[in-house]
Amino acid sequence: MRRVTLKRNEPFSKHFLNRTGAFNAEALEAAATIVEQVRSQGDAALRELTERFDHVAVKSFRVSDVTLDAAVAHVGPETLEALGHAARQIRDFHERQVQQSWVFTREDGAIVGAKVTPLDSVGIYVPGGRALYPSTVLMNALPAQVAGVERIVCVTPPTADGTVDAAILAACKLAGVTEVYTVGGAQAIAALAYGTESIAPVDKITGPGNAYVAAAKKAVSGDVGIDMIAGPSEVCVVADETADPALVAIDLMAQAEHDPLAACYLVTFSEAYAEEVEAALAVLLDASPRADITRKSLDDMGLIVVVPTMDQALQTVNVIAPEHLEMHVVHAMDYLGGIRNAGAIFLGEWTPEAVGDYVAGPNHTLPTGGTARYASPLSVDEFVKKSSIISFSPHALRNDARAVMRIASHEGLWAHAMSVAMRCDKLLNGDDAFARRAEAQRIDPANVISVTDALDALDAAHRAAGEASGE
Repeated sequence: MRRVTLKRNEPFSKHFLNRTGAFNAEALEAAATIVEQVRSQGDAALRELTERFDHVAVKSFRVSDVTLDAAVAHVGPETLEALGHAARQIRDFHERQVQQSWVFTREDGAIVGAKVTPLDSVGIYVPGGRALYPSTVLMNALPAQVAGVERIVCVTPPTADGTVDAAILAACKLAGVTEVYTVGGAQAIAALAYGTESIAPVDKITGPGNAYVAAAKKAVSGDVGIDMIAGPSEVCVVADETADPALVAIDLMAQAEHDPLAACYLVTFSEAYAEEVEAALAVLLDASPRADITRKSLDDMGLIVVVPTMDQALQTVNVIAPEHLEMHVVHAMDYLGGIRNAGAIFLGEWTPEAVGDYVAGPNHTLPTGGTARYASPLSVDEFVKKSSIISFSPHALRNDARAVMRIASHEGLWAHAMSVAMRCDKLLNGDDAFARRAEAQRIDPANVISVTDALDALDAAHRAAGEASGE
C-alpha cells in the first residue's frame, strides 16, 4: 500500500487519492452502442450480446415461476436460514424509513402538503462474474417492496450453463421479486430502460455493476430513473494503537477482494502501527483464496495515511468521503459528530463492514468515489415519488396575490400575473364581474382588468378592511 505521512496541521488533499471513477470514455462509448442496439433490435440484440459476452445461447430470458419455486429446495438449509435472517432485519430497518402523505392547513385556509406514491415498476441489477450476490437482491428488492412497488424485476447474467444461481433465485422469492430474467451487462440495463419483446420497461433501475453497467445507467438516465452510478467499492479504516492490526488488515482485505479496482484506505497515528498492519496483511494474503484480486487492489489502490491527531484523521476521512468507514478507536461513538462524509459508518472493533453488507439492516448500496459528499445510501425514498398538494381558499389567494403578481410582472410573465388578477377581480366584484365589464366596454374579457388595476384594487380592499377593524 502507498503511504502518506502528514505533518501537524497539514491537511489531507484529494490529490493523494488514485480514484479511477465509475467508468472511462471507452466504456461509455461501448455501453452507448449496446444500449442503442437493444433499443432498436430488442430480443434479437439481447440474444446476440448474451452469446458474445456470456458465451451462452439463451432461448427464453424469463425464469419461470416453477424454477423460482424449485430454487428454494436447491439452496442449503443453512444458507436459506441466513438469507431469511438477513431479509427480516433489512425489512425491519427499511420499514422505519416509510414516509406518509401529509397536508396542513394555513391560518388563511390554504392547504399544502405532499402525496407519497410508490413507483409502478423497478428493475434491479444483480451482478455476476467474479462472485454471486444474493445479498444484492435483498438490499434492492426489499426497500422497493416495503415502499409498495408492485412490479419488481431482477436481471442477472446467466451462469455458464445458462441458469441463475439458486441462492439468487431464493433471495428473489424472499424479497418479493415478481420477474427474473437471465440477462446481464449493459444490454440488461437497456432492456429495463426501453423494453424488448420479452421484457417490459421499468420506471427506475437500481443495483451495482461493472464499468459497462455503470456507463449504461448513465446513458439511459433521464429516460428512466437510476439510483446512482456506482464505482469500485471502497473502505476507510481509522485505527488507533488499541486496534488489533490483524482485524484491521482483514477488514481492508474484505473490501479489496471484491475487485482489483476496489480502494482501501487506512488512517492511523504512527508509522510503527502502519507496519504492523502491513505485516498482518502479508500473513493473511497467503491464506486467501482470492489473493490475486486482493493483492492487486491493495498494491494499486491501497493508501495508508499517517496523521498526528484525531482532528486530522477526521479531516482526512471527510476528504476521502468513503463508501464504508470503520472507526477502530477508543470511544468511537464520540467522534460521530465530526464525520460529515461517509456512506456507512461502522463504530468499534466489533462492527466489521461485513455485517453491513449482509445482516445489520441498513442498505449496502452506498455512494462511492467520494460521492458521499452529497449522496446517501439506497433507501425506501428511492422507490417512491412525491407530488405536491396545493389548495387555496379565496382568503389565501387574496393574501398571496400581490406577491405573485409582482414577481410574475418582474419576470415578464403576463399570463401568470393575469391568472391571479382575474381571480382577484372576481373575488372583489362578484362572479359576473368580467361579463358585466366586458358587455359594457365591448372588449375582450382578458383585457378588462390589468395587473396594475388588480393590485390597486387589492391594496384598497386591504386598507378598507384595516380601517373597518380599527387598525
